[in-house]
Formats: sequence, structure tokens, C-alpha cells
Amino acid sequence: MSTKIQAKANLIWEVATKLVGVYKPHEYGKVILPMTVLKRFDDILKPTKEAVLKKYEEVKKLAVNEPFLKEASGYSFYNTSKYDFEKLLSDPDNIESNFKNYLSGFSDNVQDILSNFKFENEVKTMADNRLLYIVIEEFNTKKAYMGLDEVKTEDMGYIFEELVRKFSESYDEEAGAHFTARDIIYLMTDLLVAEERDILINDDKVKTIYDMAMGTSQMLACMTDRLHQLNKKVKVDCYGQELNPETYAIAKADMLIKGGDADNFKQGDTLDDDKFKGYTFDYIISNPPFGIDWKKQKKAVENEADKGVNGRFPVGTPKISDGQMLFTLNGIAKLKDDGKMAIIQNGSPLFSGAAGSGESEIRKYIIENDWLEAIVQLPTDLFYNTGIPTYIWIINKGKEGTIREGKVQLIDASNCYIYRRKNIGNKRKDLDEDSRNLILKAYDEFSNKEYKVNDKTVESKIFDNEDFGYNRITVESPELDDNQDIVKDKKGNLKADSNKRDYENVPLKENIEEYFEREVLPYNKDAWIDKKKIQIGYEIPFTRYFYKYVAPEKSEDILERIRKNETDIMDSLKKLFEEDK
Repeated sequence: MSTKIQAKANLIWEVATKLVGVYKPHEYGKVILPMTVLKRFDDILKPTKEAVLKKYEEVKKLAVNEPFLKEASGYSFYNTSKYDFEKLLSDPDNIESNFKNYLSGFSDNVQDILSNFKFENEVKTMADNRLLYIVIEEFNTKKAYMGLDEVKTEDMGYIFEELVRKFSESYDEEAGAHFTARDIIYLMTDLLVAEERDILINDDKVKTIYDMAMGTSQMLACMTDRLHQLNKKVKVDCYGQELNPETYAIAKADMLIKGGDADNFKQGDTLDDDKFKGYTFDYIISNPPFGIDWKKQKKAVENEADKGVNGRFPVGTPKISDGQMLFTLNGIAKLKDDGKMAIIQNGSPLFSGAAGSGESEIRKYIIENDWLEAIVQLPTDLFYNTGIPTYIWIINKGKEGTIREGKVQLIDASNCYIYRRKNIGNKRKDLDEDSRNLILKAYDEFSNKEYKVNDKTVESKIFDNEDFGYNRITVESPELDDNQDIVKDKKGNLKADSNKRDYENVPLKENIEEYFEREVLPYNKDAWIDKKKIQIGYEIPFTRYFYKYVAPEKSEDILERIRKNETDIMDSLKKLFEEDK
């Protein structure tokens, strides 16, 4: 974000100082966010305001007049009220009724935005406390001007981002629940289009993008920008769903300002209220919540899972305490046959759950269908709300016939970053352009190789799909009597001792019997495998694959360092005492 845009966001947020006493700090955003949207609309519509009013007088009695008014405004939204922010200030005594008249003059798509902001409640609160005129006056100053000639669409996205972050922090809420930093989004977009760059340059077909947890829609915006950088002629249609009403309202407002189809943005819970049934997309880019339970959505999710291959969750569900893998399944269900998805997850989907569990079955479903293309481990401290390790999963339904068929690429980019000059929440690191380019180089070359530029390192490893699978065998041991003799049942079969039952994970590429003879029988000669209980599981032990042994320091070296430190300390003390004399 440029200094100019940062300053604009700060100045807008300063309007909150007028709300002190009536609103608590965590409530400031309820006024600042919708007022910012309204002022943006007001400044954009100002050049065509008179044309819209004139056209409205001509068509107001028509059953359908919206197309004429949109054409007059030059945008997919408009306002038919005689008032604007400037005219509202000329009648302080009637500010509430005039402002309501102004709001009611907006087109239906803007009414939906205001409804999700629940702005009507705030208008009454401000009016009752003689704040409404003051706030409108503040937003009508030069510092709050947001016309397109001064604030470009991309810059407005940054301003929204900054305002939402401030609102989230004042609410002591996780800012990362609303948006993902752009350096991460740029990496995700580049990974999505990396292998299609040459095709996209000459492809003028419509491309569709979907974000199932879109926040303020910045991922969709960045993906659109990247596609247009490759080909200005390509038409990009964005679709998104968002649970939080306020961030949904911001996303819809942003799309209206850009001239896109804001009707493609829907408000609701993706897990239990899918707004895009039957849709499939070219690209999916998303950072859904992780570590959040799905108890509220349990009934709807399980009903969807019961549909099997006709539903979004055909292979079961993960543990109730973490629903992030449900988003992955939702995304897979909505990809075209050659579609591609970049989705952010924490470490849990890599390995949580034993064979037969929901998590393992989901991994099995993805890998055995050959949809998992790559996983990139990101540096810690990249996100505003968490410092934990995070990963970008690249899901590709079009691997068949390529060098990636039957393979998965793991990329460790945990040591590829720069430190920020100033922390924002938990975000202490950035993926600068050099860092992203190094990661993309590793992805593009698709080989077992370590890349290093100055202090940045990236390591790539290629695996067969089967490398992540294993047979979970149940090892039984015989029951012993008091004399330590083996107990048999009436049929002469050995009786298993449930207290001595053990489990072993045998890699899919390895013969179970050979493994058993080598790893179990030498230590338990009477053991056997219960073949009825063999289960196939999948896990991706990412950390283990990239573990590097570092030999401990020799004891004599440690002792030498301690002695040296002691000598240095004694010398310093000696000099100090001599100076005192």
C-alpha cells in the first residue's frame, strides 16, 4: 500500500474520533465502513448525477426503468434522490429525513449492501445523538474525497482492507478472518496460472473464478488483475460467497464500483447454504477458516455427505472440531474437469486422522484421483492473525497427460521471505517479488532440487502418489494363562489378547508380509496379522520429508566456549575494579 493510500485510510478512520461517547471503539466500523462505501459511491456518481435525475423523471412511471438509469449513471448502480453529500449539509435541521431520502434513492443492489451493514440502525443512533450531520460533514471534507480521478479501484481495495483491519483490531477480532495479505495472494495467483501463461496470452475465452470464503474479495481482485496482465482481452467473471455480512457488503460494493456483476456475490454459509449449486469454475482461490468447528452446520453437512457422489462431501467428513477440509471438498466439487484450485490450510489436513478416519479418507480421495498437484509450505508469521505454519494446496483436475501425472510436488518455502519494517498484528514477514519468483522457479522446474539466492532458500521434492499411502495393519498377540502358556479357543485357534494389540503402518509400495517378517516377528514370534482389519490410509508427513539432521555440538567445544566466556567476564571485572581505584 502506498503512503498516499495509507494516509487516506488513516484520515477516514479518524472520523471515528467524532463517535467517542456514543460508540465504543469496537463499534466504530459499523459507521465508518458503510459511510466509506456511500461516500465512494457519491463521489463516483457525481459527474452523472444530473443526467440520472433527468432520466428518472422520464422513466419513473415505467414498470421497468432500471436499465435506463444504469445507462445514465454509467455504472451498474445509481441514485435517484435529489440529495448528495454536499446538498445534505445545506439543511442541518432535517438531516435525518433528508439522509434517509438519499439512501432510499439508491438502486436495489446498493440497498442490499446497506441492509447487510445494518446501517439503518446506525443512522437512527447517530441522529438521536446529534452525530449524523457531523459525520456527513467529516466525510464531505477534501481529505475524504474518493472519486476515481484520485482513488483508483485497486487503491480503494487497499483502503477497504486497511479499514476492515482497523475495525477487526478494535473489536479484538482476528483480522485474518476477513482478508489475506496481498503478497500471499500474488503467490497463489501465480501458482494457479504458472503452467498456462503461454496459453492465456492468446486465450480470449471467458474465465471464471470462485472464492468460497471471499472476505472483502481481494483474492478475486488480484486473480483478475493477474489474468488481465497476461491478456487484456480475456473476460473474467468472479463469483464469491461470504458469511460475514459486513465484509460481504464491502466485497459487493467493491465489485459494483469496478463495473462487475455484483449479483455473482452471495451472502451465506458455504458449508450449509451453498449459493452456487450446479456451478463449476476454471479457477478457485480461497483462504477458508481453519481450526473452527462445524457444529452449527452439522445436520446440513451430513445430509450433503449422505448424497455420496451427488453431493459436495462424497467421502465423509473430518472431525467436528475443524471444518477446513470440508471447504477443500467443496472446492473440488466446483472445479471444471480441467480446473485448478489454490487453497490455504494449516498443518492439520496433512496428517490428522488415522486410516479410515474422515481426514484420511479425504486425502485418499484427492490423491487417488490424482488431483493433488503441489503443496507449498509458507514461512511462519505471514498472516495478520496467526504465526503458525501454513500451506498452499494446489489442486489440479487436469494433470492427465502431463509430467505431473501420478506425481505430487512438495515445496518447502519456509525460509524464503523478508522481514517487514513494521509488524501488523502477527505479520512480521513478507513474500517480496524475489521470494515469490524463487518459489515459482522451483514449481516450474518440477525437480528434486534446492534453490538458494542470498539468504533465501526453497527446496522442491517430487513424490509418487503412492508414497503417501499406507496399509494400517492390526498386529495381534496371543493371550497367555497364568503359566505363560498360549491360550486357545474351543476350535484350537489362538485367542488374541486385546491389551497387547498393536498397529503398524506399512507403506503401500511395500509388501505387507515381508514388512511383518522383518519388523514384527523378530520381536514377537507368536504375533499375527488380522487381515480383516487392514485399512488403507494416506498422510503427508511434510516436516519429516524435509527434516535435516544437525549434529549436536561436541561437549569439548561447549566446555571450551564456557571457559572462554568465564575468562572474558573475569577480565572485564578486573578492568572495572582497576578503574574504580
